Amino acid sequence: MMNLAHPGFLWLFLLFVPLIVWHVWSAQKGHPSMRLSSTAAFAGMKTSWNVYLKHFAFVLKLAAIGCLIIILCRPQTYDRWATSDAEGTDIVMAVDISASMLSKDLKPNRLEAAKQVAKDFAMKRQSDEIGLVIFAGDGFTEVPLTTDNALLVNAISELDVRMLDTGGTAIGDGIATAINRIKGGKAKSKSIILITDGTNNTGVVAPLTAAQIAARDSIRIYTIGVGTRGTALTPYAQDFAGNLLYKPMPVTIDEPTLQKIASMTGGKYFRATGNGVLGNIFNEIDRLEKTKIDVQHFSNTQDNYMPWAWALLLIVMLDLVLEYTVLRRIP
Repeated sequence: MMNLAHPGFLWLFLLFVPLIVWHVWSAQKGHPSMRLSSTAAFAGMKTSWNVYLKHFAFVLKLAAIGCLIIILCRPQTYDRWATSDAEGTDIVMAVDISASMLSKDLKPNRLEAAKQVAKDFAMKRQSDEIGLVIFAGDGFTEVPLTTDNALLVNAISELDVRMLDTGGTAIGDGIATAINRIKGGKAKSKSIILITDGTNNTGVVAPLTAAQIAARDSIRIYTIGVGTRGTALTPYAQDFAGNLLYKPMPVTIDEPTLQKIASMTGGKYFRATGNGVLGNIFNEIDRLEKTKIDVQHFSNTQDNYMPWAWALLLIVMLDLVLEYTVLRRIP
């Protein structure tokens, strides 16, 4: 649709009234006259086509002025407000960034693999408010609920095990922090995606206690245990240069607790034993977490005066051609 940014300039079209009056008056009075006893000899003569061309030239001038007035009004195009159904829910991703997430059973390591699928997931959910919580020895809100997908993706990209105390894995604190973030969300459907590779061995809140709180507030928790079955190259120390030292270590994920957390809250437990499996898990969560909401769309307004400018140019050029050719006056 078209809109005018300054419709007040339309009043300038009132100038057409005195211009038309002047043109009619000058057409009647602007020609020489002589007296004759009879005009019978001229009765069959037709009006010269030059007369019609002069009127046409005047119309062109009015059209040029009209185009100029429209340009001054700043015509703009915009889309209407449109309400459509979209899939939407509030989601907080709680990501374990303890040192063991650098284990190399997923490529290049567990944390980087989780970051990649989390970014892909966030970009798919354009209508959702999504937040990001990280936990290791304690829990921390990295990004509150937001619809700014670019901000969220950048925050996920920058996750690093050095961001928090890595002395343990506080799964309960991570869930509790995520609950505090998501409780203020506007959507009726609320979910937490918990990504961890270990067992709860520190923190203030027990994982099952946090799950009870989530269940009371109708918050689903999808739990994902990241790691292969058996052993994995896991960092255990640093050398003098600060490089991580790896050795094969048993993969210990507290699956019974993660399964119970998911069951208590109406969510689901997944085991990610590889990059492809982890990607499939997020795709399944994406399918499960669908809630119809009404979303209003409105496009940015853009100036659209160029068609009028081109019309003005063509009209002026045509008028000049007429004035300097067929309507040219010889002194």
